[in-house]
Amino acid sequence: MLEYMSYNITDYSFKQASKLGVQIKPSTNKKKKIDVFKEGKKISSIGATGYSDYPTYTKTKGKEYADKRRKLYKQRHEKDRQVKGSAGFYSDQILW
Repeated sequence: MLEYMSYNITDYSFKQASKLGVQIKPSTNKKKKIDVFKEGKKISSIGATGYSDYPTYTKTKGKEYADKRRKLYKQRHEKDRQVKGSAGFYSDQILW
């Protein structure tokens, strides 16, 4: 039996994924939050468990705090988030 992470994918993430033309589901990798699919084929696993993301921060600490964390995330991941189709790209676009 597969063990799934108890991360609840937010409406924000579903909306962001839709804009990119991909589908998302809870990850089968216990170290990741979300699996990304394009045309039914898995293309990436994103979002390390144990770390928060923009929708989580917004819900738990408010938009102002979430916006600060988003800015820091984008600075920290500047190189990998620019590589279209990479895990870093999808993480940036879907979770941040």
